[in-house]
Amino acid sequence: MLAEFSVTPIGKGTSVSEYVARCLAIVDKSGLDYRLNPMGTVVEGPFDEVLALIAKCHKAVAKDCERVSTVVKIDDRRGATGQLESKVTRVEEALGRKLKT
Repeated sequence: MLAEFSVTPIGKGTSVSEYVARCLAIVDKSGLDYRLNPMGTVVEGPFDEVLALIAKCHKAVAKDCERVSTVVKIDDRRGATGQLESKVTRVEEALGRKLKT
């Protein structure tokens, strides 16, 4: 499964890179494949592991924040693996060129 998520502390100012870094340290240590993008993080892995990872990130930000907003988008395709790369590759093949990723 693929899941894109973002965790945003509410009331902590305009820059949240400190909190993004906190989450990415957790994601990186998880062993799951992921890609950071400017608006969130995409993680690939088994359903329960990915959701547990997102919950862990949410709780890590909530430790010192009164309010946290977490947005999750899930693409759960049975039997599919390697989708972080292959979804992009299929679009690039359709276009006949590489894209910025």
